[in-house]
Amino acid sequence: MLGQADRDEIVARFFETHRTRQPMPLPSKTWPGIEIEDAYRIQQAFVAQKVAEGGKVKGYKVGLTSKAMQEFAGTTEPDFSAVTDDFFIPEATPIPMSRFFTPMIEMEIAFVMKEPLKGPGVLPVDVLRATDFVLPAIEIVDFRVERGPGLNIVDNIADLAFCGAVVLGANPRRLDQIDIRRVQGALYRNGNKELEGEASAVLGNPVTAVAWLANKLGEFGTSFQPGDTILTGSFIRVLPVAAGDEFVCRFDQGLGEVATSFV
Repeated sequence: MLGQADRDEIVARFFETHRTRQPMPLPSKTWPGIEIEDAYRIQQAFVAQKVAEGGKVKGYKVGLTSKAMQEFAGTTEPDFSAVTDDFFIPEATPIPMSRFFTPMIEMEIAFVMKEPLKGPGVLPVDVLRATDFVLPAIEIVDFRVERGPGLNIVDNIADLAFCGAVVLGANPRRLDQIDIRRVQGALYRNGNKELEGEASAVLGNPVTAVAWLANKLGEFGTSFQPGDTILTGSFIRVLPVAAGDEFVCRFDQGLGEVATSFV
């Protein structure tokens, strides 16, 4: 475990990285004693400072929801991050590449909550009751830390679980209107289908991801509030982004599509 002074220094370095656009050396290498709890406390302090400066927590993301990605990161469970309002970008708005470091794109299903939900003890059935509707979503993954050998789960968590931005579609569906486990989706880049998958790749069911997150947040004294948007994790692999790329994610069962582009 790190002392508070080291955690504070890492938070300050992340703010400097966001300001200068220069990637930060891996915290796991600079501070070899850093642990997962440290990483979450660093993330929490970073978000708290953004809120103190006028930002607002608008939701949360679940990451590392596939077994392959957990093994790659050296963990046995997903991770998460709060997502502040400045990370949400309106659909079909061209996004400057200069906003990001190394952007990649994922397709997901986002849950919008209508009731508070706090762990521990949250079950999937509680998620079903507390959800208002779900939306098609794009998550833009980004790395503020240097990518390379040694990158691991604590670097991921401390760096906002590598969340770079969120684009939400505008076609809501209630959970009783769809079989969310069997939602199929395809990602198109510049008109060509690149990847496709099924929502069951997310912990077997995206509802399970939301329940896991509610319980995990409970360990930190935090809970979902009405209106919170929960990104449940990608059911395809990440795809690198280049300037000029236009992306459309199409979902079945009436969820429709969500689009974005990069300039």
